[in-house]
Amino acid sequence: MTDYLPFIITGLTSGSVYALAALGLVLTQRTAGVFNFAHGAVAAVGAFAFYGLWEGAGIPYPVALAIVLAIVAPLVGYVLEAVSRSLGGGSRPVMQVVATVGILLVIQGSLTLTTGALTRQATPFLPTGMFRLAGTNVGVDQLVTVLVTAAAALGLTRLLARTRIGIAMRGVVDDADLISLSGTDPVTVRRVAWVIGCAFAALSGILIAPFLGLDVLLLTLLVVQAFGAAAVGRFSSLGLTYAGGLGLGVAVALSTKFVAEVPALRGLPSSLPFLVLFGVLVAFPRRLPRTPPGRAHIGGARTASPLVARVALVAGCGVLIVLPHLAGARIPMFLTGGALALLFLSLGLLVWTAGQVSLCHAVFVAVGGTTMAHLTAGAGLPWFAALLVSGLVAVPVGAVVAIPAIRLSGVYLALATFGFGILVEQLLYPSGLMFGALGFRLFPRPALPGLGAATDVAYFYVVVAVVVVAAVWVRSLLRSRLGRVLRAVSDAPLAVTTHGASVNVALTIVFCVSAFLAAVAGGLLGGVTGSISSGPLGPFQSLTWLAVLTIAGRSPLAGAIGGALLLGVLPGYVGSDPAVQTVTFGAVAIVAAVLADSEAARSWFAARAEASRWRLDASPVRARLEDLQTEATA
Repeated sequence: MTDYLPFIITGLTSGSVYALAALGLVLTQRTAGVFNFAHGAVAAVGAFAFYGLWEGAGIPYPVALAIVLAIVAPLVGYVLEAVSRSLGGGSRPVMQVVATVGILLVIQGSLTLTTGALTRQATPFLPTGMFRLAGTNVGVDQLVTVLVTAAAALGLTRLLARTRIGIAMRGVVDDADLISLSGTDPVTVRRVAWVIGCAFAALSGILIAPFLGLDVLLLTLLVVQAFGAAAVGRFSSLGLTYAGGLGLGVAVALSTKFVAEVPALRGLPSSLPFLVLFGVLVAFPRRLPRTPPGRAHIGGARTASPLVARVALVAGCGVLIVLPHLAGARIPMFLTGGALALLFLSLGLLVWTAGQVSLCHAVFVAVGGTTMAHLTAGAGLPWFAALLVSGLVAVPVGAVVAIPAIRLSGVYLALATFGFGILVEQLLYPSGLMFGALGFRLFPRPALPGLGAATDVAYFYVVVAVVVVAAVWVRSLLRSRLGRVLRAVSDAPLAVTTHGASVNVALTIVFCVSAFLAAVAGGLLGGVTGSISSGPLGPFQSLTWLAVLTIAGRSPLAGAIGGALLLGVLPGYVGSDPAVQTVTFGAVAIVAAVLADSEAARSWFAARAEASRWRLDASPVRARLEDLQTEATA
């Protein structure tokens, strides 16, 4: 037992941080009905603000802690509450995800701009003394962390059970009007909940920073592990959430002992929370709290006249023919943009056509790119054959991701795919199957007849040809029966079943098609520089892609073109810092998500629909009036 006690003590300490962050997350989820993907970023804000006040400004740490918890966290809570209230309970799940992901990107980019991207050591502020427990050294700071979390959990439980504001928090998400009739302002109730939730997140970041360091991505990702604890509590039970946090912390710590001598499993300890998250969501979907139903698609894609479409097609072909000759030294940006167009085409097929939220698209791209490297540089397979096989290899991965899509929807599907993406990144990316110990793979461009290895201009035409073929295929798919079924799955899955179609089959097919296209995009991306690495394909890259897609356009084809321009081409001309781009994409994504489901947007689209209906209905009347006028003139 003495061999395991140090790991248990360490696990209880880290598990207490998981539990503290998860309690705040569950509180805001229960109160506002919006899952906050930016919860880990709020923890990073708390940690950086605290150490900026304490170490930077020289303020005593108790005062700095009070300022963060009483001023900084409430300000962040007010902003998050305003965004969640703008979304409203009837907003589509994809917009809820995009809005909170946008906040995460804004916070990450802003912290990187102000503090730098390098990890800084965080000086411990709690007492660092030791005492013995059953022959094991226990730090006073570890004991304080455990006791603070226990006190916070107990205090929050009593608040919800025995106070007027706490009882209102438990009921406001279900019936805000009833809460209002009882004399309590629902907005105030939500604000209090968001303030408490952000305070819990900020405190968790402050407590974990001495063990982890001040790093924006690491702090965000570590506190994101609290999602697993929240899943254990079914996103509703504070007691189970607290126990889940402690249990996960102990399991992670003990697993580090067991896998120390097994190099292939070294990524398992940090993956356990996400393994639990994915497993709970898939295994117990019926025990999760109900999420408000999202609205069906507002508006529709406007179809251009045949003449306009033909003119646009001819003009587009002309631009693509001359573009590589005019781009000069910037042609690699257009190569990247072409590959990203295929990526956004695959993501848009899921999001805008089938209404499914995928936060693991980076995995599909990584599978395609690394398979391409194995088949070309390793097995010597012809380039174009390897590209096709690379896409096919990702199809079973898409089928695996379709499993939670069959059982889950909305925010829970987004969470499950996000957890799956982190699992693959931590368990399989370092393996020989994918990027290996070096973290990257090399492979050549295609060898063209009579030309040898493709130049930038020749490779541009190869990329364009692949993207055009994929776009034509997707367009034909959207016009087929499967496309109609997918749109119906997004709006009314029960109607699909009633008419004899299978929702499960349709979802499996669309995930497989999307994975195939994204994997081919990975093969094309690797050909731009001759290599593909794991760094740009981390878990948060999928979040950025979803935000960019929301800005780019609301159809698969429009989103593909817009996303390629925004993420692949425009940064090369603007020349902005990547952190500035992150902040910009995040801010615009928030605005797009809020405006998309705002009352003004709904009223505008409703008015357009009503006007169109009246114009259609009035046409026979106008025709009859014209006939009468003609007869009278005659």
